[in-house]
Amino acid sequence: MDPSQVKTYQNVLVLRHGDRMDLFDPTWAKTADRPWDSPLVESGFARAFRTGRAFQTLPFPIHRVLVSPLLRCVQTASEVVTALCAVDDDPNTKSSRDVVSIDPSKVKVSVEYGLCNKLNTAATKLGIVPKYGIFHFDVSKLETLFPSGTLDRTVEPVYTEMPPWDETWKDTNSRNEQMIRVLADKYPSENLLLVAHWTGVEVSVHAFKEDTRVTKVAYCGYSELRRPVCWENLTFTAGNFEVLTESGRTGVTYKAKLQL
Repeated sequence: MDPSQVKTYQNVLVLRHGDRMDLFDPTWAKTADRPWDSPLVESGFARAFRTGRAFQTLPFPIHRVLVSPLLRCVQTASEVVTALCAVDDDPNTKSSRDVVSIDPSKVKVSVEYGLCNKLNTAATKLGIVPKYGIFHFDVSKLETLFPSGTLDRTVEPVYTEMPPWDETWKDTNSRNEQMIRVLADKYPSENLLLVAHWTGVEVSVHAFKEDTRVTKVAYCGYSELRRPVCWENLTFTAGNFEVLTESGRTGVTYKAKLQL
């Protein structure tokens, strides 16, 4: 490498949201105003906070968190970010409600439509799909759920609105892979956490690790990607992503595809 160049590594984590209400209480959707936009159950908040605390032990800092607009993802991100920014390190802390003080300069967070769940009838029960497949979000209201001072208001999202309804599985996978690449290139000097859905984690493994098939992504399961980034002045060139996640670790299980 040229002595004038500086080589670093960029890390990208892709995290599935915590435990969702509609799968724990099948009656919830019958009276909900937004039955397609499930919140977390109490255990989901606790699991997300524990995950954020676990991220504190990573060998690198998380600088930026980008979040799907679905409520369960925003709530997950809020718990994770609070844990990452917590100033007091009381081991008895169970959720963000118990955190006394945070340092909001540690992590910045914003909503990104492109990280949303797959939008087709195979993933969302037809009976709860909003009229014309139009999913409305009050982003300003969602942003109030993030810890005070952590919201980055300067961010321009990659997707300014939700992807079209009834996208194919191929399109969903392509979108998730695109988001990982585009967001990494948008913030090449930062380590990222993308708070998304099963599909986002699944794609983050099989798109960058040949001939693999993901069989399980637990709630708050996550993958870890890393790529080399070489800097010369303010210009960067990046290598390929490497999947660091071992199967069965961090809540993600995968195996080799059967070769025909």
